[in-house]
Amino acid sequence: MREGSHSARAVGVVLEAAREYGAETRLVDLRALDLPMYRPRGAAIVTENVLLVNESVIWADAFVLASPDYHGSLSGAMKNFLDYYWTEFAGKAFGYLCASHEKGLTVMDQMRTVVRQCYGWSLPYGVSFHGDQDFDAAGVKNDMIARRLRMLARDLVVYGTIIREQFLRDLEGDAPDTFVARYRKQ
Repeated sequence: MREGSHSARAVGVVLEAAREYGAETRLVDLRALDLPMYRPRGAAIVTENVLLVNESVIWADAFVLASPDYHGSLSGAMKNFLDYYWTEFAGKAFGYLCASHEKGLTVMDQMRTVVRQCYGWSLPYGVSFHGDQDFDAAGVKNDMIARRLRMLARDLVVYGTIIREQFLRDLEGDAPDTFVARYRKQ
């Protein structure tokens, strides 16, 4: 939620690289959109920002989720965003970023757990970085982190396309022995 956060800067690097690999990208900036607290079962507050985020989530074939490490957990803003969605994540690929003075593994595992519960597909790795040690005013100063961010972008574009295309084929098909069968309109 901090202006110029390292998480947001890392997402920007990944989105730029994804465009170089041929992807169309959109940024859902939780700091700027300020989603209201999710309230289930019809009590949700629907604002213009909620509608804008909904449209982007439905549009996307793949996601890169980023959160700082707050006491070994993801940010409240990220958890609130994730709470809004369920079926919209099914059959889509996800990559994870974490700004952490440690490795951010629990943060990325928590995001992975939510995505898995929503039948999303996670890349088998994420990228963690240590704020000022890996970034400066010009961008990423750690070459290893820069390479890993580009790798994440490339893998999201490639595997995200494969997973989403197969999901859509299965959705149009009639095979009962796929998890996608539950998403077909009867």
